[in-house]
This record gives sequence, C-alpha cells and structure tokens, in this order.
Amino acid sequence: MNVENEKWIAAIASADYVKNGMLVGLGSGSTAAFMIAELGKRVAGGLIMKGVPSSDATARLAKQAGISLLSLDEAGTMDINIDGADEFDPQLQLIKGGGGALLREKILAHNSRFNIIIADSGKEVERLGKFKLPIETIPFATQTIIAELEHLDLQPKLRMKNDEVYKTDENNYILDVDIFQKDDLKELNTLLIQIPGVVETGLFLSSTDLVLVGQGNKVATFKK
Repeated sequence: MNVENEKWIAAIASADYVKNGMLVGLGSGSTAAFMIAELGKRVAGGLIMKGVPSSDATARLAKQAGISLLSLDEAGTMDINIDGADEFDPQLQLIKGGGGALLREKILAHNSRFNIIIADSGKEVERLGKFKLPIETIPFATQTIIAELEHLDLQPKLRMKNDEVYKTDENNYILDVDIFQKDDLKELNTLLIQIPGVVETGLFLSSTDLVLVGQGNKVATFKK
C-alpha cells in the first residue's frame, strides 16, 4: 500500500467537486496538503475559486499554491469544505485533530454547505478510538480538566512538541484521550464539551456528507 499515492488520488478526486466561483474551506494536514496543491494547479489553469484556511499552516500552503484566501468573516458560508481525518467509521463519524487544527476545522465544517473528507485506506475503521481523541482546552483550566478526565478513565495525555507544551493556532492546549471502550459517542461528546475550559473535541459525528478514500490505485466513495 502506497499511502502517499492513496492520499494524492483522493485529493485529486475531491478537487473535481470544486467549480468556478466556489468558496472552499481548506482543511489541514498531510492529505489536505495534496488537495491544496491540486487546487493550486487548477487555479493556475483557470479555475476561479477562493479558499478559507483552517489553520495558519494551511494559509501558508494555499498562498504558495496561488489560491486567493478569505477570512471566515469575509466568506460567511462556504459552498464546500474539503478536509482530512485521522479515522472514519461506517457511519461517517470522524476523529480529527491529530494535527491540532480541530477547532477551526470544526468551525469550517459547520459553516459549509457540503463536507468532503479525503483519506488513505488506513483511516477507515469499524470503530473509532484506536487513534486517541484530541480535546482542545484553555491553558488556565487544563490541569483541572486532566483530573476530571482521569476520573472518567479517559487516560488524558497533554500533547507536547519539542519538549514544550503544544499550542494550537488559538494558543490553547491539546489533551489526547482514550475513547476506544466508549460506545455512545454522542453522549461522550456532550459530556466532554460541558466541562468548563474544554473548547472543542475532535469528534465530528454528523458533519460529513462524503468520504473519498484512496484504495490502492482507485478511489472509493462513501456517502450518507
């Protein structure tokens, strides 16, 4: 299995959904980077579109690719949003946030008319949770949230990078937790988001309309 090729062909397939005049949410992560590169080629070839980036890193990539960008305030509602995922299940529920951009990614998904997820075949699972669930927290409350999550037996780990606490684009922290034994993800998400100081979770339970997955040299399509 060539993971990079699977990401690339899924990204190309997603770009086919972008038509002239569209406002496009641009996701973050390695698979989204392929999508941004492909859209950049199409813009150079005459495609007219504008993008709304889900992270500072995505904004940099899009500018390098020649894609015109708008802020969310300027765009309002997007025609389409294309993003990656860390896991997706048969109900098209997702875990996202491995790259730390889950908050802005969820905001873009909420403000888009149609949401496409692109992934390599390794992201398809029967049950979410082998990939740890990221939870974004404000620094002020993070230690008390850790204690509460430990009481819930979620085994929280504060995300680190280069021996320092990892910070999101919004200057928040990320806790990665173990949800593999949890059956009711909607109930769990509600429980987590109600903890004061939790900004957002990486559970995307109902926003996805379509998943495009690279499988070898083919792209499989999963719809709701």
